[in-house]
Amino acid sequence: MKKLKDLSEEEVDRIVEMAWEDRTPFDAIQAQFGISESETIVLMRKTMKRSSFKMWRARVQGRATKHAKKAPEEMSTFKSRMQKSITLNKLSKR
Repeated sequence: MKKLKDLSEEEVDRIVEMAWEDRTPFDAIQAQFGISESETIVLMRKTMKRSSFKMWRARVQGRATKHAKKAPEEMSTFKSRMQKSITLNKLSKR
C-alpha cells in the first residue's frame, strides 16, 4: 500500500482528477494507486480549496457510481464515454 507522502505530483494530480469524475469508483483509484477511499478523501482535502472540497464531498457522499459494489450493472467502465483520452494528466484537445 502506497503512502500519500510517497506519491509524485503527477500521481496526485491524476488521483484528484479521477476522484472528481463522477463515474470513476474509489475502487479504481485503489487498484491503480494503492490508496483507500479514506486516504483519497484526505488527499482531496489537502489539495483543494475548502469550498471545492465541500462541494465535491457533498456530491460524492452516497453516490452509487463512486462505489463499484453499488454501481449499476450496466456501468462497466471506469470513465465516462464523454471523457477524452488522458495522457500525463492533460486532456487531449477537441
